[in-house]
Amino acid sequence: MRYLTAGESHGPQLTLIVEGLPSRLPFSKEKVDEQLARRQKGYGRGRRMKIESDEIRILSGVRFGRTTGAPVALSIENKDWNKWSDVMGVHPDREKAAKRRVSRPRPGHADLNGAIKYHHRDMRDVLERSSARETAARTAAGAVARQLLEYCGIRVAGHVVRIGSVGTRRLEEWKAEEIAKKSEESPVRCLDPEAEKAMIQRIDEAKQEGDSLGGVVEVIVENVPVGLGSHVHWDRKLDARIAQAIVSINAFKGAEIGIGFEAGERKGSEVHDEILWSEEKGFHRATNRLGGFEGGMTTGEPIVVRGVMKPIPTLYKPLKSVDIDTKAPFEASIERSDNCAVPAASVVAENVVAWEVARALLETFTADTAENLLREVNRRREEARNF
Repeated sequence: MRYLTAGESHGPQLTLIVEGLPSRLPFSKEKVDEQLARRQKGYGRGRRMKIESDEIRILSGVRFGRTTGAPVALSIENKDWNKWSDVMGVHPDREKAAKRRVSRPRPGHADLNGAIKYHHRDMRDVLERSSARETAARTAAGAVARQLLEYCGIRVAGHVVRIGSVGTRRLEEWKAEEIAKKSEESPVRCLDPEAEKAMIQRIDEAKQEGDSLGGVVEVIVENVPVGLGSHVHWDRKLDARIAQAIVSINAFKGAEIGIGFEAGERKGSEVHDEILWSEEKGFHRATNRLGGFEGGMTTGEPIVVRGVMKPIPTLYKPLKSVDIDTKAPFEASIERSDNCAVPAASVVAENVVAWEVARALLETFTADTAENLLREVNRRREEARNF
């Protein structure tokens, strides 16, 4: 299973093509739109979220509410395209496009590197595609994958564990349904009411200072069968692929599985998860410090992954840069922006993780039809229980 996205931040639409879904999978447009709406929420978001109201248009691959096995094509309209058509169209108005030309790279963005790599003298050709607007399409891809996971009894949830200097303690247990419910009730997607208040206060303070904040999000995937991924080849290790997916989200700079970097501070006896067996559960772990993975493969325990997001680089107290035409120094221009997008990024993280788990599921089990997939997944669960 794979997908491809296309589109620019101020282009007419984002386009998504998903290939490799089994046939006869129940497909809900509403469930995809729900994830897109969640991505647009969150304390600290900017003005664009008041402009856009994202929803998908299904172009192919779905009929009578089920997938056909053919590629699924979806589009997401950019609502303010009518204000940008003369600048971002295939044949733009040269005079208007010249007025919107970008020659001043913003620190922390892809502007300068992309311009040098692709030889663009107008860096709008870089920033329009490198914009986090593209995460709407990736969220839609994950929302498609979630429907596959839900069909197989696998649940995904996420929450915010840190914004700036304000953090929460690690969860002792991972119950996806409860996490999903509580995080949805919080404007910063935090499960701790006291930390939530402090996070909101810190966001307000940063906004008054013209600054931005990053943070840490956590994603949990529950009821995953044993053996997704592989120990045989480095590029088939599922924990590594999930880490890559997390770091590929705009502004994310790191990922950890389970207790992650904390493992480097502990003794081995305080890190590894003891193996138990019971009639009810079969093989299982006493703890889940390794986040549901051993040897690049799922253990059957919940997948637990965290991602760290840097502060958004578009600031209202601009950083210094250099004009590519004149080479003169200047203070970076301000594009419309959030001052904290961590709650929204938590939703994106949920969906990129969902995609990787669903992809591994389809690599592991026969999946021409959704019924075949579910049958094979349940067979693996039964085998693991009685091994």
